[in-house]
Amino acid sequence: NMLKKLVKGKVAVFIDAANIFYSQRTLGWRIDFSKLVAYLKQEVNLEGIYYYTGKVGALEKQMSFIQKLQSLGYKVTTKEVKFIKASGLPAIPKGNLDVELALDAFRFRNTFDTFVLFSGDSDFAYLLDLLKSDGKSVIVVSMRGHIAKELIERAKYVSLPKLRHVIEKIKEPDEPALEV
Repeated sequence: NMLKKLVKGKVAVFIDAANIFYSQRTLGWRIDFSKLVAYLKQEVNLEGIYYYTGKVGALEKQMSFIQKLQSLGYKVTTKEVKFIKASGLPAIPKGNLDVELALDAFRFRNTFDTFVLFSGDSDFAYLLDLLKSDGKSVIVVSMRGHIAKELIERAKYVSLPKLRHVIEKIKEPDEPALEV
């Protein structure tokens, strides 16, 4: 009901997985991506739902998660995570898909009227400016403490915890933790 009030016309949803998983650690609950897509289809005129994630090799659990997303209608873009090694320090995984997400959003802008971004990353501020100058409505879904002020200044803001009751993943007792 909250998103419905904010959107106009056709809606495209873009999910920055790394940013959302980072938020989920703080939230203490996880998103059920089948519930999320069902909720969006019910609330808005959903033109597309795009999901960007780093991946590590052919990890079976991760591959089956990606296939599940695709079967639910997500358009998934992945990139191999690189491990950046600095001398004497543990390798840092880097799997940032901000450029891919931003270029796709701009490329596909004629397919939607409202752009919904699941991320709090300030790197997307320029993208929001471009989309707004092209007449698009922009909405950011994130959480306090995980959202850059540059995004709040530019977009309507939806707090992820407000959607908890409709998109929370209820863990099965025998189910392994799936997220990477």
